[in-house]
Amino acid sequence: MVNERLRRTMLRAGLDPQQLADLAEVSVKSVERWLHGTVVPYPKTRYRVAAILEEDESYLWPDAIDKASLVGAEVIASYPRRNDVPRHLWTETLRNAERNVDLLAFAGLFLTEEHPDWLPTLAGKAKAGVRVRLLLGDPHGAQLASRDSEHQIGGGVAGRVTSVLAYYGQRMPPSVQIRLHDTPLYNSIYRFDDEMLVNVHVYGLLAAYTPTIHLRRMDGAWFNTYLESYERVWASARPWERGEAA
Repeated sequence: MVNERLRRTMLRAGLDPQQLADLAEVSVKSVERWLHGTVVPYPKTRYRVAAILEEDESYLWPDAIDKASLVGAEVIASYPRRNDVPRHLWTETLRNAERNVDLLAFAGLFLTEEHPDWLPTLAGKAKAGVRVRLLLGDPHGAQLASRDSEHQIGGGVAGRVTSVLAYYGQRMPPSVQIRLHDTPLYNSIYRFDDEMLVNVHVYGLLAAYTPTIHLRRMDGAWFNTYLESYERVWASARPWERGEAA
């Protein structure tokens, strides 16, 4: 069976079998066998080819990879509180994004107020063609009211969303998509291409004081589970127009 994933990845990289063979230091016959699906390269060679093609080896040869190991490998780090996440990580992962930036929170005000580079960097990414989607809590929804009651802060959660919308509405180019959701927020999700920070929520505690997980997609279950959750919330949310009062 032809390895279509390998073939298409080579085409995208602009490499023919001879060129890939030269870079990987193997014979062209070996590359042709990989393409025909009759041979799978040894682990060291798989790793080298994946690096050359800038693709995960688990994508190129899924049957040759121990998926149980991949699931655990997706967890890069975990922090007992969001405040324990290294400060530079939020903007560093944003700067490295080239395709997608997705945010799901009720407000996420800490990004706009505590990280001066967040707004200009995000706007620059959007202008460069990166797809930016922001999911924020609906100030008039039941879920924000419930969270406000939980923390007993008298409308403060909706006020934080209003502040964030003002920041994004003024500083983001038109290509940035903003939607308002009214769903129970079990986790806040911050996705940058194949990197993701998941802030796990706990009843009665503010998000800054609850655990955060740093994930990197490697064809395992962690990343894809949260990505599916994001897409479901996005599909159920309503678009926010720039002229609309928060």
